[in-house]
Amino acid sequence: MAKVGLREWLAIGRVIASGRLARYGGPGEGPLDRFEKAFSQQFDIRHVLTVSSGTGALISGLSASGVGPGDEVLVPAYTWIATAAAVLAVGAVPVIVDIDETLTMDPDDIERRITPRTRAILPVHMANMVCDMEAIMALARKHGLLVIEDACQAVGVTYRDRRVGTIGDIGAFSFNQFKNINIGEGGAVASQSDRFFARARMYHDVGELFRGHLDNYNEPSFFGVNFKASQIQGAMLNVQLAKLDPMLKRMRQRHQVMARILSGCDAFRLGPHNDPQNAVGLHLLFETEEEAKTFAAKHRRGVYRVFDSSRHVCTHWTPILEKRAFHPAMNPYGWAKASVDYGPDMCARSLDILKRTCRISLGENYPTALMAYLARRMAGQSSQERRLSYAS
Repeated sequence: MAKVGLREWLAIGRVIASGRLARYGGPGEGPLDRFEKAFSQQFDIRHVLTVSSGTGALISGLSASGVGPGDEVLVPAYTWIATAAAVLAVGAVPVIVDIDETLTMDPDDIERRITPRTRAILPVHMANMVCDMEAIMALARKHGLLVIEDACQAVGVTYRDRRVGTIGDIGAFSFNQFKNINIGEGGAVASQSDRFFARARMYHDVGELFRGHLDNYNEPSFFGVNFKASQIQGAMLNVQLAKLDPMLKRMRQRHQVMARILSGCDAFRLGPHNDPQNAVGLHLLFETEEEAKTFAAKHRRGVYRVFDSSRHVCTHWTPILEKRAFHPAMNPYGWAKASVDYGPDMCARSLDILKRTCRISLGENYPTALMAYLARRMAGQSSQERRLSYAS
């Protein structure tokens, strides 16, 4: 996660001293405007809208694109539950798709899950691992589908020299305390489309009708919610954005060093990556679930068995699996044109991969030498244990 320090504290202080805390409520350009312009330039994307959270960004993006009741949206089996919940929030139904060994959506399974009711693909760049966007965009064009990228867990990361979240029709980003940009909580919607941007802006601010300075690109007004960000968030975002690319550069350097060391171990293999030259996510694949459990237990510092983070595994999304909404009349499953069923074996391949996989922290805030030492220790101990097991 990105560090927060003195510069963010000073930036917040200046906003408080100005007395202008709300998004709308003062003349001239505020911190949020400056952030959105800088983000747009840095990410080479036409429109950026700051919102209150990554979940708000997903819901605003889906609403902007016109996804709604009767539609199906493809989501991966491994992601934070908000990805699927956002689909339900706009009245559509999530269809769960297998991941492959990159820990992202399997393009082959995407094609198998497409039905006449499918409206959009919602790929998730999970844990800084990028999706195979070339294959996903080709499938979307073939079937006439929207692509809403969930880049919440990979802010700033690139796929073949393009920032994730800027490749599809709309991108969603998160800035909570566990992300590459960290302001505690926040998010953003990004798009090249004037129309989608206007609709996202209307949806995220229930009072947009009364913002006389807003140009809605001749899009008729509709009511929305309140996902607006504050100028305090904007102040922190400007500081964090300046830190982003240097941090990602450190992560790429550590990935190269640690991957080179770990690839020499015969007890596991490096997880594949859809853009290995720019990789900033690292995971290991074991032959069995027990081997992954043992490795995670012995190397607690910076090692996580991904299946243990149950909230990111589809089989633990209880309200979705049980198709429960806050009110029966507002349940999207009642509006669906065909039944979407979730069973224990719906993504058996995903579960097998997750149980045998450990994520490795790149320790971007620690010296490269320390991370190299930890990698050598992991590789050395694991190889020794493998030899001993063969000898016995």
